[in-house]
Amino acid sequence: MSLGYAQKLSYREDVGTVGMSEIFDPPDLLQQKIEELALMIKKSKHLVAFTGAGISTSSGIPDFRGPKGVWTLQRAGMGLPEASLPFHRAMPSLTHMALVELERADILKFVISQVLKKILLIPWVWFEESNVDSLHLRSGIPREKLAELHGNSFREVCPACGIEYIRDFEVETIGMKETSRRCSDTKCGAKLKDSVLDWEDALPPKEMNSAEKHCRTADLVLCLGTRERIKLWFPTYYLAVCSLQITPACNLPLKCIRNGGKIVIVNLQPTPKDKKASLVIHGLVDKVVIAGIMNFLSLCIPPYIRIDFAQLSLSHSPKKNTYVKWTLRITSIHGPRAPLAFLKSVEISFPERPDLKSAFLDKQPFHLKRETARKRPFKMLLTFHFCDGCSCPSTSIEWPIDFQVTKGSFVQDKDEVLRSLKNAAGEESHGGQYAALEAKFLPRSEVTTIAIATSICRFDGLADVNRRLDMISNNYFPLIKRCNEGTNGNTTSEKRFKRT
Repeated sequence: MSLGYAQKLSYREDVGTVGMSEIFDPPDLLQQKIEELALMIKKSKHLVAFTGAGISTSSGIPDFRGPKGVWTLQRAGMGLPEASLPFHRAMPSLTHMALVELERADILKFVISQVLKKILLIPWVWFEESNVDSLHLRSGIPREKLAELHGNSFREVCPACGIEYIRDFEVETIGMKETSRRCSDTKCGAKLKDSVLDWEDALPPKEMNSAEKHCRTADLVLCLGTRERIKLWFPTYYLAVCSLQITPACNLPLKCIRNGGKIVIVNLQPTPKDKKASLVIHGLVDKVVIAGIMNFLSLCIPPYIRIDFAQLSLSHSPKKNTYVKWTLRITSIHGPRAPLAFLKSVEISFPERPDLKSAFLDKQPFHLKRETARKRPFKMLLTFHFCDGCSCPSTSIEWPIDFQVTKGSFVQDKDEVLRSLKNAAGEESHGGQYAALEAKFLPRSEVTTIAIATSICRFDGLADVNRRLDMISNNYFPLIKRCNEGTNGNTTSEKRFKRT
C-alpha cells in the first residue's frame, strides 16, 4: 500500500489489531510443506491467487498492520514508516514475477487483489492485506486475468463509457471521486474518477463478478501473507475489526469446499481460516515459499523490466523565412499537465553545432525555446536523467531536426516494440534502450511518443537450489535461532516472537 493512500483514507479510530507476533515453521517442516504445496500446484487445474500488501513489502512499500506497518507505528506514536522507494517507482517482488510465470505456464488462471479495510474471505485464493499499488499490472499479469477488488491507485475510470486509464503516477484522490482529467474519447469527454475504495464504498460489481466466476471453478486457492485475524459470519461477510458488511454471494466458501476445492494459507500469523485449510505454512512468502515452489516446479522467475513513456513535441513558426522560432516540450503521454514521474532532469546539447548553446532542464514541465536558421539542419541530443528508483541512471536520444523536410507519420505495433525493448534490456542486463512508438507530423509541429526501458531486476539466483538454500540459511533461519534462544530448545511452529 502507499503511505499517501493511508493518509487519504477517511479517519477511523478503530483499525483493529496491529503489530501481531509472527510464527515461523522449523526448517525441516517448512521444506516438507513447500514440497507438498508444489505438488498441489502441479496437479491443480484451476489455480486462483488472492493477494494484498504482504507481497509488496519486499518491494519497499510498507503494509498496514505488520510489525512495521503504517497503523502499527501510528498506534505506537512513531509516525509513518519510511518507504524505500517512491510509490510510483516500486518494482514487483519475487512473488509478483513468480505469479507472472505461473500465468504464462497456464497454471495460474486468475489473480484477485484486495485491500485490508474490506476483505472478501474466499478460501481458494492467495490472500493478503493490501494491493492498490498496480504492481500486478506492471509485472505483466493481463488485465483480463486480474480483479482489483479495492481499486488501483494508478487507475482512473470513465463513469460514462467505462474506459480505464492506467497512469504512471499516483492518482490524487481515493473514494471514486472526480479527478482533474477527462476521458480522451472524442465522443465522451466525461470527467474521470479514481478507482480506489474508501471505507464505506461498495465493491465494484465488474471486478466482483469476475472474481466470483473464477472462485467457483477453482480447485486450489493459495492465501498468502494475511496479517489480520478475520472472523466469518453467515449469511454475509464481515470484517471483524471494522464491522463492514461485504457482499456478494454468501454461500461461496461453502460451495468451494463441497466441490472439493482446497485451501492453502501461507502466513506468518494464525487466522480463523486455518482449520478449513488443507495446508498452512508459516514462512516468508518471497524468500522461502515462492522461491522453493518455483524451484521444485523447475520454473524460472522472469526478470522485471519496466518501460516508461514520454512525448517529444516540437512546434515551430517561421520568422521572415530565414529563421525559425521553435519550442521543444517533453511531456507525459497522459497529458501536458501530468507529471513525468520517472524523469528528474533533461540535458539538451547539439554535438555537431558548437554555436548552439546547451541547456539543462531540471523543472517540470520541461520545455526549451530557441531560434535557428531555417535552412540549416542539426541534431539534438536529449539526455534523460532518471529519478531515484530507476536502475538505469540515464539514456541519450538523438533527434535530427530539418525544417525543410516533410516527414511521414507512423504508428508502430506497441506490443512488438515493447517486446523488443524488454528483450534488448534483458540480453544486455541494463536499461536505457528506447524506441519510437508513433509520430505525428503536421506543417508546424511534430509529436513523437517514445518508450524507454528504465529499470531491470533479475531473480535468476533464486532458481538455483544450492544458492536458494544458502539464502534461506542466511536470511531466514537466524530469525528462528534468535526466537528460540533461552526457550530450552523449543522449536515448535507455535513459538511466537516480535520481529525487529
